[in-house]
Amino acid sequence: MSMALPINHSGPWSEEDYFALGETPDRIELIDGGLVASPAASKPHHDVSFLLTAALRPKARAVGLRAYEAINIRLAPGRIVIPDVVVADTSRFGAVTDASDVALICEIVSPGNASADRVQKMRYYAAARIEWYLLVEPEPSEQESVTLRLYRLDDEHYVEHAVAKGGETLVSDVPFPFRLDTDGLLD
Repeated sequence: MSMALPINHSGPWSEEDYFALGETPDRIELIDGGLVASPAASKPHHDVSFLLTAALRPKARAVGLRAYEAINIRLAPGRIVIPDVVVADTSRFGAVTDASDVALICEIVSPGNASADRVQKMRYYAAARIEWYLLVEPEPSEQESVTLRLYRLDDEHYVEHAVAKGGETLVSDVPFPFRLDTDGLLD
């Protein structure tokens, strides 16, 4: 069931207004008093998101963290985003996780949001001091392979820490030990 946003809302949206929307089938983010709605991702995008979460979850749990798909992350007051995958030191309860609890934040690039994931969201995550950012870049042609780019925060910007292209495995000991086989993210 689709939900229509309130037409009579005036002025900037507060976090209280945002959470009053309740659960929605759409991905709606609160960015500095405005709402940003995104259409549902493609089926291959969902496959990669699910497989990435499944691969990270046991490694995260082994060190006391939790891995989730598409949860609310408060980057700053009035700035709540919904990344594709998050690994955090957080409870399994509640509606929002603070950026300070996030160990790794992941975005899967889609053709319609490539610049947002590579530039805008990367800046937001860096400003929120999230130390590790994983960018998943599917090949544009039917998403037959993916490239994984793991970035670490260096002062105010992300710098590339490790890369794995199609057919390779990304191995990292930080922010927790994990291995991601790029072919294992395709179904």
